[in-house]
Amino acid sequence: MNAASPNLRIDPFGMPKLQSVNPLAMVLSALVVTSGGLLAALGEGDGAKWAGAALILVGALIPLTLKMANQWERAIVLRLGRLDKVAGPGLFLVIPVIDQVAYWIDQRIQTTEFNAQQALSKDTVPVNIDAVIFWQVHDTERAALEIQDYRRAISQVSETSLREMVGSSMLSTLLAERKAGDEMLREVIGRKIADWGISVISVEIRDIGVPAGLQDAMSRQAQAERERLARIALGQAEQEVAVKFVEAAEIYGRSPAALQLRAMNIIYETTKEGGATILLPTAMVDAMNPGGVLGLTQAALAAQQPKA
Repeated sequence: MNAASPNLRIDPFGMPKLQSVNPLAMVLSALVVTSGGLLAALGEGDGAKWAGAALILVGALIPLTLKMANQWERAIVLRLGRLDKVAGPGLFLVIPVIDQVAYWIDQRIQTTEFNAQQALSKDTVPVNIDAVIFWQVHDTERAALEIQDYRRAISQVSETSLREMVGSSMLSTLLAERKAGDEMLREVIGRKIADWGISVISVEIRDIGVPAGLQDAMSRQAQAERERLARIALGQAEQEVAVKFVEAAEIYGRSPAALQLRAMNIIYETTKEGGATILLPTAMVDAMNPGGVLGLTQAALAAQQPKA
């Protein structure tokens, strides 16, 4: 940041622009110059003319002497090349020619966009990352005197730190743990620029772009992974159903009446929808007789026992 004239401010891009007019200084200057002109024109004698000329000179110097900084601004005032004071906000005085307002520092929270194009991750995948950093000047004296152009330096440090983080991280980590990446960048960048009197409020990664071919491969991999999980879930469900069927078979084996009630409930559930008519074979009705089923079971067990 090169020294600027007292009439210049530094905009957010580090370029000088005309200082906003100080209304109070302009009004006072106009009043004093007008008074001096009237005194010189209407006064009698050389004394009045000299006094009028002096007033005109004072009025012309008022805009160079009376300065005003906005609430969010601080002015770095140099006297004969050495730091004299940090002025503002509000009105302050400088000595023309001797004093110089070298810099106007904006103390509001500001943003800087930065990116890493075609940066290689730890698993050698080229990625494009866009991010933004929120920062604020907390020490105007150090920001003005310790570094030439802190805005450009913040941009360069941020980009370098982003590339370092990408190179030390896997692509999957960058995609899944974006908040952790934001916090890491905030700490790294904040540590590097702390000596300049600037603090980092936050860093946010806005977008992570990967090549189109890799996006297709990642999509197919994710689809295959979801299909694998779906098949595993289906197998587990089948296993649980089989276990429940075995438990139900054991219960029905111990209680034929429960089996008959279950069969009757199935018939009821089938016929209650739409008024359907069901024809049942006689053999099926007999099979629902728990007494007959129990008798057949006992007869089969007796036939299997050896005769004495």
